[in-house]
Amino acid sequence: MGSWLEGPPQLHADEWPGKTLGRPESGPGSIARIGTRLVAICIDWGLSMLVSFIFFDGDAFANLTVFAASTLLFVSVTGHTVGHRVMGMQVQRLDGSAVRPLDGVLRTLLMCLVVPAFISDKDQRGLHDRIRGTILVRTR
Repeated sequence: MGSWLEGPPQLHADEWPGKTLGRPESGPGSIARIGTRLVAICIDWGLSMLVSFIFFDGDAFANLTVFAASTLLFVSVTGHTVGHRVMGMQVQRLDGSAVRPLDGVLRTLLMCLVVPAFISDKDQRGLHDRIRGTILVRTR
């Protein structure tokens, strides 16, 4: 990991995110790219805001609480949030197995701190994923 001033880690021409982890360059099992991740989090945040507006008059703390609760529940149980599912992604352990509930809990808490999600390595894994030994991969 480098400094944020250096920008994102650079890959050589014959490398791709996930190659060092044994992941394919594209297709199912490959690392989910930033564009699809951003769309997925916008979907999840939008749904959380909708629930917050309906039940809690749009309170900012309620937005974060609903987002955290839904992310924690869905990732811990199914391996993906609604946004992940729509965009064809799933959170897995590095060996490809299902995420354990504790992984989902800690990953969600770290993601809600925001900063760990913005610190990434050359495999495009955020600090929240590195700490828990998880990875966000494409399912299609």
